[in-house]
Amino acid sequence: MTGAAVRVEGLGKTYRDASGTENVGCHDVTFQANYGAIFGVLGTNGAGKTTMLRMLATMLKPTSGAASIAGFDLSGDPQGVRRSIGFLSASTGIYGRLTAKEMLYYFAALHGFSKTDAAQRIADVAKLLDLDSFLDRRCEKLSTGQKQRVSIARTILHDPPVLIFDEPTSGLDILAASQIVSFMRRSRDQGKCVLLSTHVMREAELLCDEILLIHRGEVRDHGSVVELQQRHASTQLEVVFLRAIGEDSSAFLN
Repeated sequence: MTGAAVRVEGLGKTYRDASGTENVGCHDVTFQANYGAIFGVLGTNGAGKTTMLRMLATMLKPTSGAASIAGFDLSGDPQGVRRSIGFLSASTGIYGRLTAKEMLYYFAALHGFSKTDAAQRIADVAKLLDLDSFLDRRCEKLSTGQKQRVSIARTILHDPPVLIFDEPTSGLDILAASQIVSFMRRSRDQGKCVLLSTHVMREAELLCDEILLIHRGEVRDHGSVVELQQRHASTQLEVVFLRAIGEDSSAFLN
């Protein structure tokens, strides 16, 4: 597939707290992400990245704007959207008392796989993510990196064209993080669209074909790494980000 996998127009989310005060999760977010690309959403903690991605994953209902994923309208056909995405975060839950294989069979059944098809798909995904050595171990006994790889396996069982990764390397050691990074690159090379939320500047610089800079719920800039570097007159993404949000960047300058 080619062209736009994700289209977002003026997407926003507001909340009311117990006192009735309105709080903005994100506001007027607009962008397009293509197949065969990693689209980065870069911002500090609390910037609105997770709110935006959870709306795109149909976990939260937008209060304004519109979006479509793989041609399915976010509000008009949420089931179509769910069939087309795999959503993963650093806190994606797994069932500790189940083995990795049992958990994957469970989610394969939720996706409507027959037992025969599930066995083949799980074998394929296990090979792709190098899970075979711990497939029969309870998830509660796995390392953090192994748990995250099982979570990825769960996420991609139905082979979705769009992957939404929210801080997927958070809390992982360098070896586990490198395996996740390699998987995202392979997914892009296979023609999938990868939406990656991160606050790690180096990760965004190395992986992303395009980057959306978001701060306090609003888009501050958008473009390729080179375009952003040229626009803000710096090769350091930390400096680029700080200048885009109007903050002092002198601490990162020699």
